[in-house]
Amino acid sequence: MPYEPWQPGLRITAGRMRAISPTWQDWVPTWTTSTGVNVPSFGNATLACRYAVSATTCYGVFDVLFGTTSNFGNGGSGDNWRFGLPLPAASAIGAIGWCELNKSTTKRHMARMRLTTTTAFELELNTGAPDGLDTTADGATGGGKGLIDAVSPWSSGVAGTTWASGYAIRGTFQYETAS
Repeated sequence: MPYEPWQPGLRITAGRMRAISPTWQDWVPTWTTSTGVNVPSFGNATLACRYAVSATTCYGVFDVLFGTTSNFGNGGSGDNWRFGLPLPAASAIGAIGWCELNKSTTKRHMARMRLTTTTAFELELNTGAPDGLDTTADGATGGGKGLIDAVSPWSSGVAGTTWASGYAIRGTFQYETAS
């Protein structure tokens, strides 16, 4: 039953209660790039992505632990990762949530989950590492700020500083749905 604002005279029914009560369900996001070139794939990554809808608000958990067969796309810094939403958004507003880019217990960064279309979000790095060092200390070029791709925030060609099995992206979001 689609969301309908409460009106005088409406009755409480099982369908109406389901429409206003969020029910969590699994979802597998699409993973592509802003150019559509160098497309990555999850491979054997562990996905624990879930969402729930209450009225016209979508709440979500994005939890990806990359595996040994995950393909990170090998794109350059202009080929930003893009993840599909569980439902289309009402508009491409700014931030919908925050996530952690996790390499290890000491090498992690916070990123803003930002809608770049009404059907997808990208990850924008906005912080240094918890140890207070900028991402350049982890091998990233240009301070490692900006949208995340196959070469950021970990890599500038330094051995051991690229995305790999065991790294994770974990976050939560909420946004207004298109319907």
